[in-house]
Amino acid sequence: MKKYDFDTTIDRLGTDCFKWDALPQMYGRDDLLPMWVADNDWASPDFVLEAIRRRCDHSVLGYTMPSEGYWQAVTQWLERHYGIQAGKERLHFIPGIVAGISYALLALTQPGDRVLVTTPVYPPFLNLPKESGRTLIASPLKITDGRFAIDFDDFERRIEGCKMFIMSNPHNPAGTHWGTETLRRIADICQRNGVIVISDEIHADLTLPGHKHISYSTVSTAAAQNSITFMAPSKTFNIAGLGSSVCCITDATLRKRFFGWLDALGVAGGNIFAFTAAEAAFREGEDWQRQMLEYLNANVQTLDKTLREKMPKVKAVLPEASYLAWLDFSEYGIPHKELADKFINEAKVVMNDGTTFGGKAYEGCFRLNIGCPKLMLLDALNRIASVLPTTK
Repeated sequence: MKKYDFDTTIDRLGTDCFKWDALPQMYGRDDLLPMWVADNDWASPDFVLEAIRRRCDHSVLGYTMPSEGYWQAVTQWLERHYGIQAGKERLHFIPGIVAGISYALLALTQPGDRVLVTTPVYPPFLNLPKESGRTLIASPLKITDGRFAIDFDDFERRIEGCKMFIMSNPHNPAGTHWGTETLRRIADICQRNGVIVISDEIHADLTLPGHKHISYSTVSTAAAQNSITFMAPSKTFNIAGLGSSVCCITDATLRKRFFGWLDALGVAGGNIFAFTAAEAAFREGEDWQRQMLEYLNANVQTLDKTLREKMPKVKAVLPEASYLAWLDFSEYGIPHKELADKFINEAKVVMNDGTTFGGKAYEGCFRLNIGCPKLMLLDALNRIASVLPTTK
């Protein structure tokens, strides 16, 4: 079995990489260590790159379509990993999940409609409803036993009158996986209230050892009847720049409404490399994924150990899936703006500002990306610890 390398640091500067090359524009300096944007710093798998090279050997890059091999690879991956029984007729290609959620909002809701999210949450979940003229409703999550949990009393109150619930499953930030009972309860509540559920499952393939991802549509008939599931190989295999995602709908009526709207937009054509890379990833990626998850799990343990030893006041929600951790520095008593400035201009580390995940309630919090070589993670953590007061 081939041993894959996740320790080598790859220089991404000068490749029009948003994570690295946008730093001067975003922060006014180029000497920062970026631990923010949710792609990883490992090489994309060799079998994906080789599939792209083989396709480039043909001299014509004309209009394309998804091959039967692509659909077979996708459907087999979904069934093997998540028990999703999805023939090709239940699937639709989309050029990215953020775009797909935007399409769902436009196709299935009207201006002014109420759209529910649970916070803190991935910022586009907050921005897309507001920018499309919908009314954003936020239900704050609780932290119970060091992980996010849904406050169902609040959730049930706020979902009244909503048309859509946009769910991150596993949850972003921090990769909390929602178990079967939680998902069934969501499905029952949403069915009673006539709410369509958008389940963004882009981090499903990053579920860490000891945990199991449960896809929303599989937990009950109610869940299957009222949901759209989005998945993608982009986070897992580090191919986000190719815009290759897929949505799955079980219910025929909802499928006709949404797929018809997508077809009217003409988004199913995709691009040659989106299909080529996804097929290779899903067909050949099992060993690579397993080794990557073992390495990522070790990074989680490194993060936990370093926080306990060097930053014991940090309250962390560690990932159960994904390479994203949620760190609460509020017990250090440093005002949020001052804390953010320390991280940027003294530690020279960029994390995602917690307030962008839901407002002032998340001052003192930051999202840290640990999808990187271990030495890079340790460098970042040591820099962060160096600007915090020592604790005895």
